[in-house]
Amino acid sequence: MEKVIIIKYGELNTKKDNINYFIKALRNDLSKKIDNDIEYDHGRMIIFGDDLDIVKDALNKTFGIHEYEIGYKLETNNIDIISLELVKLVKERDFNTFKVSTKRSDKSYEMNSMEISKHLGGVILRNISGKKVDVSTPELLINVEIRKDSSLIYFDKEKGLGGYPLGTLGKGMLMLSGGIDSPVAGYLAMKRGVRLECVYFDSPPHTSEEALNKVLTLAEKLSDYSNYIKVHIIHFTDIQEAIYKHCPKEYMITIMRRCMYRIAEMLAHRENCKCIVNGESIGQVASQTLTSMNAINEVVKMPVIRPVCCLDKLEIIDIAKKIGTYETSILPYEDCCTIFVPEHPVINPEKELAREYEERLDYNALIKEAIKTKETITLPRKEEEFDNIL
Repeated sequence: MEKVIIIKYGELNTKKDNINYFIKALRNDLSKKIDNDIEYDHGRMIIFGDDLDIVKDALNKTFGIHEYEIGYKLETNNIDIISLELVKLVKERDFNTFKVSTKRSDKSYEMNSMEISKHLGGVILRNISGKKVDVSTPELLINVEIRKDSSLIYFDKEKGLGGYPLGTLGKGMLMLSGGIDSPVAGYLAMKRGVRLECVYFDSPPHTSEEALNKVLTLAEKLSDYSNYIKVHIIHFTDIQEAIYKHCPKEYMITIMRRCMYRIAEMLAHRENCKCIVNGESIGQVASQTLTSMNAINEVVKMPVIRPVCCLDKLEIIDIAKKIGTYETSILPYEDCCTIFVPEHPVINPEKELAREYEERLDYNALIKEAIKTKETITLPRKEEEFDNIL
């Protein structure tokens, strides 16, 4: 009998003819995080090894897993041996009531699923005193799976992250700020199988090195789910100062976001990304009304994915706390979106006016220079490297 972790796919099972593509991607993702032997068996992935706590940590940050169980594999389906090993395992557990649930993939087996459950339940009752069967709300649910030449026993189920394995739906460019929303948007996009690269707009000396380090810390937390992540740092100072100098104050945010979108799309094409991802949420700020989104979005042709667009702020905060980005996001360092903010930004900008105002600055040349001078950092990186970023 060998201790194992049994992975169940959940939503991946709906892929039918394409399921092998998703399972291969999941296995490739796991192979970068753990060194354990992995076996495929009847719609399951079974992981072998001694230090399964490390495996659990990896599974808890891997997309494409519906749930997993820590259990035991027997290289036999002999009912007498299963009964003997099951009693040993159950004796180690604290419970009063139990239920045995059996699945039988080998339909030629001498007993059907109900008969196996009754037999194993009887063995437990005869060998462990003071226990009762409760099929409705048992304190201990004992799962047994009978295979052609083997069997599985498991008790505890752990919920996985769900979604699709990373990269199975392509790659996206995340507009990562230092706020709460964009890291959550990135996490939710990755959950749907989108591998991410990030673009961050840096505006020194108006923004500090601490603000940049904060964003890199957020990106590194996201890299826990993806093994690595690239961050493209755009020096945005000249563009922001030109907007501040030449454009009406109320349209500054609209025109700034239009420039950001253009840069994000150009980077996305260069890095073979199929979409832009950001943390916009409808109505949260002036640039996120539907009219504003429409006026800003018109400058790009690439799809813009907004995973948190219909979530309340408290819902976004709950996810940020769950993935470990919240405490970093609330550190009080200004980013480029919080400087040069007009007192009364337009909430229903007109596209024609936005086009007219941005023609006052040579934004194409400014954007070209910003992309030319960008820096790229791949995370995770060693802690000491964060001290000398600029």
